[in-house]
Amino acid sequence: MSYSLRYTVTMEYIPAKTIVTRTKSPGVWFGIEYNMNIYRGCSHGCIYCDSRSLCYGIENFDTVRAKQDALRIIRNDLAAKRKTGVVGTGAMSDPYNPFERELKLTRNALELINAYRFGAAIATKSPLVARDTDILKDIAEHSPVMVKMTVTAADDGLCRKIEPRVAPSSERFAAVKALTDAGVCAGILMMPILPFIEDTEDNILSIVRQAAESGARFIYPAIGMTLRAGNREYFYEQLDREFPGIREKYIRSYGDRYSCTSTKVRSLWKLFTAECQRFGIRYEMRDIIIDYKRGYTSKQLSLF
Repeated sequence: MSYSLRYTVTMEYIPAKTIVTRTKSPGVWFGIEYNMNIYRGCSHGCIYCDSRSLCYGIENFDTVRAKQDALRIIRNDLAAKRKTGVVGTGAMSDPYNPFERELKLTRNALELINAYRFGAAIATKSPLVARDTDILKDIAEHSPVMVKMTVTAADDGLCRKIEPRVAPSSERFAAVKALTDAGVCAGILMMPILPFIEDTEDNILSIVRQAAESGARFIYPAIGMTLRAGNREYFYEQLDREFPGIREKYIRSYGDRYSCTSTKVRSLWKLFTAECQRFGIRYEMRDIIIDYKRGYTSKQLSLF
């Protein structure tokens, strides 16, 4: 892989009391029971990121910070849980930001997850996740494991405009192939698909076909996006810079709405599902959860 974005590690650390927390609806979102966010903020610069919204209260969002004494806190959090389960990471901040290459906080956290016999569900845009294939395979010996690689644009040129400071889509597909070739369950988060920019038949079909070539077990889509205060203003600024004239289409079509579903969602959904079925790729949440957790329930119960 040619992804070689490098940063000098001058990390700012912020205090935290706990890191591994119970989800609000355990088992619903990709079968995840616990959330874990080691980092705060993100350096990817994706123009659509919902985590930039004011409701999350993340100041200086483009600056990545790590939680102080994270590994000790994670160890204590895991040891205190009465039940094991799948620990999800990547919901608010990519666990494989450029600093992770040297800090290895996510890698060490996965080692703790393995030691305490929890499962892992990782959401990322970085091929760096393939570095930790060995630990993911170890976790899979006793608990469910999945990697969700976000891809919203099949074309690398379009990807660089929308997600400017992260590896292009081709390198993400290559990472999925490396994981699946090693036996790790991996698939695609095809979300968000930006209206008037990415919601084309060619983009959807190309993502599905490249996912199939990469051995992806699933693709979970959102043919549209969300916009709220903080995120909306930043998004519109980037549209004016990279896609002149598109802002006006959003304003006319969605106003101040939170949910901005593609105006072509019905036809694109039909196209998407037909193509997934042709390649045998799962796309319904229930089927994805059943697939990657298959065979683990009895093993986990036996531990208690």
